[in-house]
Amino acid sequence: MSTSSQPKQVDPRWASQVTPELETAVREKGKDGSITCPVLRKLAEDFGVPYKVAGAAADIVGVKVKNCDLGCF
Repeated sequence: MSTSSQPKQVDPRWASQVTPELETAVREKGKDGSITCPVLRKLAEDFGVPYKVAGAAADIVGVKVKNCDLGCF
């Protein structure tokens, strides 16, 4: 497990597709600083974006994905 204080690198291919609205939605759902995998997948589906884009949004706003079932994030 890494203990680096470096911010997580966000893939520019996915980050370029993150909208302010998606960032806001992820931030709101991840109020405690984390979001579950099923909730983030649902947001991706609601916004019509690939899971990787939703994952990039979580990285951008500093929300950690927990209980990831599929390894999408």
